[in-house]
Amino acid sequence: MLLTIDVGNTQTVLGLFEGDEVIEHWRINTDPRRTADEIAVVLQGLVQQSPLLAETDISGIALCSTVPSVLHEMREMCRRYYGDVSAVIVEPGVKTGVPVRMDNPKEVGADRIVNALAAVHTHGGPAIVVDFGTATTFDAVSAKGEYVGGAIAPGIEISIDALSSRGAQLHKIELVRPRNVIAKNTVEALQSGIIFGFAGQVDGIVERMSDELAADPEEVKVIATGGLAPLVLEESRSIDVFEPWLTLIGLRLIYERNTP
Repeated sequence: MLLTIDVGNTQTVLGLFEGDEVIEHWRINTDPRRTADEIAVVLQGLVQQSPLLAETDISGIALCSTVPSVLHEMREMCRRYYGDVSAVIVEPGVKTGVPVRMDNPKEVGADRIVNALAAVHTHGGPAIVVDFGTATTFDAVSAKGEYVGGAIAPGIEISIDALSSRGAQLHKIELVRPRNVIAKNTVEALQSGIIFGFAGQVDGIVERMSDELAADPEEVKVIATGGLAPLVLEESRSIDVFEPWLTLIGLRLIYERNTP
């Protein structure tokens, strides 16, 4: 089985593939202070708790990281604890099959390239990937499968943290859909602003991107991913499909391209 690891700024998502199907998955906090040994303990504990597999079932590892310090420890964890397993880390020199049409391709996060590959593989191009993570990222992929650029906006949780820290009477809230857009209390007013505000942001940016990306904007497939995506799926008019494991799918594809 292939273990895929997507290290984000806030959370790390792990998934196990049997063939092209995700059969097990976990989500843990990303802790830059965690050592390679601690990562191995957490990983082995998750694997041992799963009724679907044993540690010896892991035959390959594919990972990407947006946190350099964690990437270093992940690399060491693979070397020390899975030295006999083929490991592919998404970094310069790894074959992705995605041409990057940017002023400085090295600035583009590995996860965004991985998402672009998975988007074209699963739904074709042109496409826009909206990834709801620490930041909300918008990635544009051409009909030829090229990564042509994107946009970055503050994420949902960052916005909530900013409100609660800067507003004396504003506190963290449960993120659920309020009864109405016109709220009757402070909690629902915050929920309305967050849920409907981010849905509007997504629709606005996607519409503008689609106009630039294709002669016929209706041809552009809009794919949402990320742990916070379900919060705005029903409120957005532009999202076509939700792929919770888009990054993991891309990691599987890159692993297959870089191993015999």
